[in-house]
Amino acid sequence: MSTPQVNHPKFGLGTVILDNGQTKIIRFDHGIEEVPSSELETRLSVREALVSGHFSSPLETVLRAQAAAIQSINMSWGVFSRSRIKLLPHQLWTCHQALRHWPIRKLIADDVGLGKTIEAGLILWPLISSGKVKRLLILTPAPLVEQWQQRMREMFDIRLAIYRPELDRGKADFWNTHSQVVASLPTLRADNNNRHERLLDSESWDLVVVDEAHHLHATETTGKTLGFKLLEKMQEHDKITSLLLFTGTPHRGKPYGFWSLMSLLDNTLFNPSKKDIEQLTHLSSFLIRNNKQKVVDMEGTPLFKPIQQYPETYQYSEDEAAFYQLMTRFIQAGHAYASNLSSKGRGQVTLVLIALQKLASSSVAAVLAALQTRRNNLLKQAGELRKEVEEGDALDLGEEHKADEIEHLFESWIKADKKSKINLMENEVQHLEQLIQSAKVVTQETRVQRIIDITKERFNARPVLIFTEYKTTQALIVSSLIKEYGAEVVGFINGENTLRNIRYPDGSIKQLNATRDIAADQFNSGKLKYLVSTEAAGEGIDLQKNCHCLIHADLPWNPMRLHQRVGRLNRYGQKYPVEVVSLRNPSTVESKIWRKLEEKIRSIMLALGAAMTESEDLMQLVLGMASPALFDELFTDANSISAESLDSWFDEKTQTLGGKDVVQTVSELIGKAQSFDLSGLKGVPKLDLADLQPFFKAMLSMNGNRLSKNQERGFDFITPDNWRKKSPAIKRRYEKMLFSRETYPDSDIMGVGHPMMDQAIGQAIDFKSRVTFLPTLDASIYIFSIIDRVTTSEGQVNSVLVAVRASESYELLKDECLLLELNKTSPLEKELTSEIPNEFAVDELDKAKLFVTNNLGKLNLPFSYPEVTEHSVFLAHLSG
Repeated sequence: MSTPQVNHPKFGLGTVILDNGQTKIIRFDHGIEEVPSSELETRLSVREALVSGHFSSPLETVLRAQAAAIQSINMSWGVFSRSRIKLLPHQLWTCHQALRHWPIRKLIADDVGLGKTIEAGLILWPLISSGKVKRLLILTPAPLVEQWQQRMREMFDIRLAIYRPELDRGKADFWNTHSQVVASLPTLRADNNNRHERLLDSESWDLVVVDEAHHLHATETTGKTLGFKLLEKMQEHDKITSLLLFTGTPHRGKPYGFWSLMSLLDNTLFNPSKKDIEQLTHLSSFLIRNNKQKVVDMEGTPLFKPIQQYPETYQYSEDEAAFYQLMTRFIQAGHAYASNLSSKGRGQVTLVLIALQKLASSSVAAVLAALQTRRNNLLKQAGELRKEVEEGDALDLGEEHKADEIEHLFESWIKADKKSKINLMENEVQHLEQLIQSAKVVTQETRVQRIIDITKERFNARPVLIFTEYKTTQALIVSSLIKEYGAEVVGFINGENTLRNIRYPDGSIKQLNATRDIAADQFNSGKLKYLVSTEAAGEGIDLQKNCHCLIHADLPWNPMRLHQRVGRLNRYGQKYPVEVVSLRNPSTVESKIWRKLEEKIRSIMLALGAAMTESEDLMQLVLGMASPALFDELFTDANSISAESLDSWFDEKTQTLGGKDVVQTVSELIGKAQSFDLSGLKGVPKLDLADLQPFFKAMLSMNGNRLSKNQERGFDFITPDNWRKKSPAIKRRYEKMLFSRETYPDSDIMGVGHPMMDQAIGQAIDFKSRVTFLPTLDASIYIFSIIDRVTTSEGQVNSVLVAVRASESYELLKDECLLLELNKTSPLEKELTSEIPNEFAVDELDKAKLFVTNNLGKLNLPFSYPEVTEHSVFLAHLSG
């Protein structure tokens, strides 16, 4: 006896569990509902149709099955989402892993450059189009807010409102009037003007996405960051249903911080007070990490090529060497002076000397500006500043993400702040004067000239991205490039969007202004050939479209910065191997430490390679786990170590870097993470938007309209009247609609989520057709829908469509194979009026259903107790 099937105008098709007279309890795909009996329409089941010989229109039956298959595929993979970017297997695989469960609780820790915004959009589209996600909040670092808004709009047509504090006041009710928001986490985490109270008083968020989630940090000593506390507070108030975290460096070397971050996803399974072994067993359900060594295109071809490293050297001129030696003695004297101070005073002087040494290792001009400003401020205090003394440039504290304490102390030292009273030595002004005079003798910096030579000799006039840590060095390089190539092809990016003291060939000195986004667009389009950037472009920006050549004008002391710089070019869309030049002077202490670091990194890679296959990718995790203070100590203390003792001293200082504990932690972390590889490629559907065209074209035809080829590109059609009635936002006519991901400014993409496709799917799903006769088939096809009987389960996929091809043996067809099969059919449009009971087909239906039940394990479904129900039948013949 078959279970009665009914249709509800809101919940769709369901089966009756209990008839209470005026109400009925119904199991729908999404769960169980009790609804008034008057709202239900009885539908003939597949079994009833076969027993009675009630055949339906072949066209309607095919269209209904196509629509169900499209929904099933997209809710599992997001493959029909309206992305303007060609989708890659690892992105679809990541989407599939995230969509398997609801609520979503995932940390996606992909290597840099694998397309996290695309992954986010792919996950979002099925959820938004199905109505699962209505309220969406994306939290990002401040510089990336507009980029997220732009990419979600351009790639996926997801319209995000930007949170601005001035809009969140009083009766404005920002949080309840905007349902899809992108906000700066640094802005939102500060509870200014009671903004947290208004946020917590608003409706809850179906999904919260956090970019660069490692900023949600916690330690035993300093506690939790404000961002961490905000997320925790929102969860305590039940304001977050699903949470999706993105970061390339999930583990920063401290288990406490990592397990704290994981506790935001599930604070019952993860807690920094628990033992690691207790928590590692649960990690695979929450952590995804894809790496560049394993990602491929749909044909299985690796997407990324090995980085080509070209170390380049240069030698100081006599004047530069003299200044370098004088600067080295100055720093050594400063450390000697500090050794006699209190612990606090010694620490302050050390941090200032670190900042000075970093400046000096970038360029003479960079440190000269700081020395002049400090000298002038000291003379001002003493009332001895003569009018002819130079004022010096504005402070250049760099953009290498120094600790706040270093930046604060260095600024206080330069300004000669009376409160801080930081002095580097006795008679400091006298020593500063010597340094300044020695620096002024240097009229041309060999490093900068070497960069120009490299652009001509090695890169042969190809586009080049140049990184430096300091704006003063940046201005030097930009000036030299302008002199060599002209101002129209040279651009810059820094945190201030302003670059002062640019010297032009005619002797004039000007200030340049450019925003980060404009400079990036001009570089990617080819308008700019040379782009000089500080660390302001080190994260969150794509520069690979027209460039694969990079020069490190100076080397940041933390090797992690190098990885992030290269990540601007070595990312999805890069067509060539990225060529990287690291510029250094072998005679300097910094160069010697870098050589030792590289040897150390190679040995770590060997250790990793013995444990893992993707050691190259894991290097960034190892470096990310090292304390930045370690690298500061290496470069600072090396000045006082003799050449004979340098090797042993270095080995002792770096014995914890990449040690056994670190390798073990990384191996455990990655070993427990879900990760895409070639075996995952087999499961990724080989489908795209073009596979929607047969269904949509047939739906238009059924409604009396047609899909016509546009003379320029794409397709045009007039909207069926019954679709237009559904929403006032639907247009009467659509032009240049593409069933592909080509990007044209005047065209639109047809995919799941477009109102026209959603109308077509909705109409087809509602068809009453169950059984039909298709003589063009070589074997009958029995189609089934699988749902989870446990409505409290966290399964995200509402239902999955599968089919059985019944010939001499049974063949299981997944939803993507079924759609391709149906796309090839040419069903008759007329209804079959003959009613021929088919007992053989009923028997085959039972056998096919049993076959599906016995093979559920092969489908790897996220269901606790799957239930198989009949969806439709296509008979290739009318009798047994």
